[in-house]
Amino acid sequence: MTQHAGEPYVKQAGEAYPGGVGEAYPGDAGKPPSYADPIQAPGTDEAHWRAWDGWHKLPELRLPTAGRVVVVAAHPDDEVLGAGGTMALLADAGVSVTVVSITDGEASHAGSKIVTPDRLADLRAGELRDALAELGAGTADIVRLKVPDTEAAGHEEEVAAALAPLLHGAQLCLAPWIGDVHGDHEAAGRAALAAARTASVACLMYPVWMWHWARPDDPRVPWPSARRVRLPEPVLARKRAAVERFGSQIRPLGPAPEDAAILPPEEIAHHLRDVEVVFA
Repeated sequence: MTQHAGEPYVKQAGEAYPGGVGEAYPGDAGKPPSYADPIQAPGTDEAHWRAWDGWHKLPELRLPTAGRVVVVAAHPDDEVLGAGGTMALLADAGVSVTVVSITDGEASHAGSKIVTPDRLADLRAGELRDALAELGAGTADIVRLKVPDTEAAGHEEEVAAALAPLLHGAQLCLAPWIGDVHGDHEAAGRAALAAARTASVACLMYPVWMWHWARPDDPRVPWPSARRVRLPEPVLARKRAAVERFGSQIRPLGPAPEDAAILPPEEIAHHLRDVEVVFA
């Protein structure tokens, strides 16, 4: 979920926001008509999502009960934020999980004088391993593709080529949603879709930043293809513990602006509800 501490998200060359993303939501009087980057714009309060009456309309997702599932992430933490509860349920069912980190997320604090990108890459890899253990998926295989952080869009073909053999024989692929309005997330999703087609494996897509820029019943979101995964309280508790393991992202590295936390509490709250959503 990498954003640069103290810096705006940089839109990638050729990247387009889907269908008006970033425009003021209808009825939000007083807001500017548009934002250069919807991730940096004021987000939707989690209370609005929790009060939404649309949750019950989303069909339940039937998860595999055997075999192997490959979970793709643009950065270490995306998979836990977007699908951590789902991974916990898969692990409980005895499903083997392989996690693929396309980048190491080393650019989240690019201006830091406290931690180097190489050190941050290793730190985040360790945080991911600890988070998976909290989920009950500590035996998951982790594959690090080491694509430069923020540059996934320029490496889609090689990422797809690396993913295809990993997906061979898998029951399912979970990957970032291609409409998430984050360059690395969308590139990761496109590469996963291409690889899944090559391997003849179904690919479901989890949103991360969508909960920030979208609103309940938002017409920019493909709700007809959405599926929900209900998280029992013990599973949700494990997800909370897993998210806490990403200290480099949820707590400041130091007092300087470039060492600020990447994920404030209001963003984390979107990922600590008792339901996860994927798009088919």
